[in-house]
Amino acid sequence: MASNALKVAVSGLCRCTRYTLLRSHSTTASLHQGVPGSLWKLGRLNHIAIAVPDMEKATALYRDTLGATVSEKVPLPEHGVYTVFVELGNTKLELLHPLGEKSPISGFLQKNKAGGMHHICIEVDDIDAAIADLKARNIRTLSAEPRIGAHGKPVMFLHPKDCDGVLVELEEA
Repeated sequence: MASNALKVAVSGLCRCTRYTLLRSHSTTASLHQGVPGSLWKLGRLNHIAIAVPDMEKATALYRDTLGATVSEKVPLPEHGVYTVFVELGNTKLELLHPLGEKSPISGFLQKNKAGGMHHICIEVDDIDAAIADLKARNIRTLSAEPRIGAHGKPVMFLHPKDCDGVLVELEEA
């Protein structure tokens, strides 16, 4: 009888181990599915951008109320925005406020008076390879070529209609 109990225990262990290996493999496969590792690699979340109607009030909230370290307000005329970065332990928040009437953030704030999440920014190791690959997969970009972003690195925005309703910014790491 002891040998039957041992066989059942070993059989159960083998099924469990096999399941764990298969589950581990399938989870890993789904995370990397469709990403051409040899051409470019998706990296870490760089920041989440929030459009704010009052930059000073928003900056004070994160700095004075929540105790975060925040940058100075920086104008980015090429993008039509003022930015303030809020440093977090694992990423940043980017506060965005319009710079001029033709700012894309002005239009966002007209539709969303209280402000709100505007976009996410994810790092890539090779922005040109990423853009070429994504365009080949029918993902539209919001400009013909990358532009220099707030961190002094090339960035490209992907059309939200091609990214499940989310405006995605890619930034070269």
